[in-house]
Amino acid sequence: MSRPDESCVVEEELDEEPRSIILSMISQLRKDMDLSRITFPTFVLEPRSFTERVTDFMAHPDFLISASKCEDPVQRFVGVVKYYMSGWHIHPKGVKKPYNPVLGEFFRSKYEFSDGTNAFFLAEQVSHHPPITAMFYNSPEHHVCIEGDLRPKSRFFGNSVGMILEGYAKIHMDNWGEIYEVTYPNMYARGILFGKMVLELGETCTVTCKQSDLMFEVEFKTKGLIWGTYNQIAGKIKRISTKEVLYDITGNWQTKIYIADRVRKTEPTVLFDSAKEQVVPQIVACAAEQEANESRNLWKHVTKAIVESDLDAATTHKNEIEEQQRQDVKTREAAKERFVPRFFQLEIDGFYHPQLMLKDIPKDPNEATDKITKWIFAKPGGSLQDFSKPEEDPVVLAAKARRH
Repeated sequence: MSRPDESCVVEEELDEEPRSIILSMISQLRKDMDLSRITFPTFVLEPRSFTERVTDFMAHPDFLISASKCEDPVQRFVGVVKYYMSGWHIHPKGVKKPYNPVLGEFFRSKYEFSDGTNAFFLAEQVSHHPPITAMFYNSPEHHVCIEGDLRPKSRFFGNSVGMILEGYAKIHMDNWGEIYEVTYPNMYARGILFGKMVLELGETCTVTCKQSDLMFEVEFKTKGLIWGTYNQIAGKIKRISTKEVLYDITGNWQTKIYIADRVRKTEPTVLFDSAKEQVVPQIVACAAEQEANESRNLWKHVTKAIVESDLDAATTHKNEIEEQQRQDVKTREAAKERFVPRFFQLEIDGFYHPQLMLKDIPKDPNEATDKITKWIFAKPGGSLQDFSKPEEDPVVLAAKARRH
């Protein structure tokens, strides 16, 4: 019988054939090797692209809305920490990795909240080698914006594969003139050579707001070979200037996270309980309203094959997408052209930022919504995606039917 704190461990036991394929692939690798150019077999793939996987960080955007309404800067910061810690419990069944997005691929969606307000999300693959995914999220009525670029680097460590998530992410709360700078933990798939495959998060990460003089430092703890348990975290909210600790944050990032007031010396109370919180669903236009390089449309045949457990078909369709990407590179090289992202641009700080600059977004929520939706959801020809159209694509519908 598993211990309560290990009941939600993300693990998977491979059959002999898949494990032999991984062993054959790994025999060509060396320790600490960068895996960004390695093609993984389809049975390790999660049926969605990394451009969509990024939206896991927005699984509970209502926490940010609540935080934006707090007048006390400390409680506002606690609300942002709650939001930050709430995104890690989302995961696929088993130990899977998302599709590697092709250059120029993008994913866009919107959220509708219970108070009648909206938010909009966009991610674009702006570089392939090295892989960089730029993202943008905005809730105009609440004056909350997130921007960033994520730069995953995969490394081989013997019996595990790690994904080091570099780049930057900033949460802007314009009503308060605050910017929260965020770093992310590394992800590890343990047991790829022997034993059960287990997904772990590890590394010390931070949420920092210089304007409020507050910082959250949290360690995602990995389980030792003999001692320890899975998914444990330990963190502190403290003043940047004085190092005074205001709150202790502990628990399990997969299930329950607790907060204790260090100043008032209170007992820990639940900050986040994944079993009691509802994920806010995102709304994506049907396939007919999507462009060819829009993530769900681009990968729909691979997704259908994976959910139907037809790995041969999944491999065929995946190879077709990757071959087309190689041909696109050759075409650009022959024409002496370089790839230019559609939605983001590389700035002097070395990171990608939205081409719709934050300073150019109107303060009026209606005007902001109009400008943002025209930027994100415009189709070739100028019309906007029609979210009211039902899904009629047989490939998408077949995949959806198998999932449910």
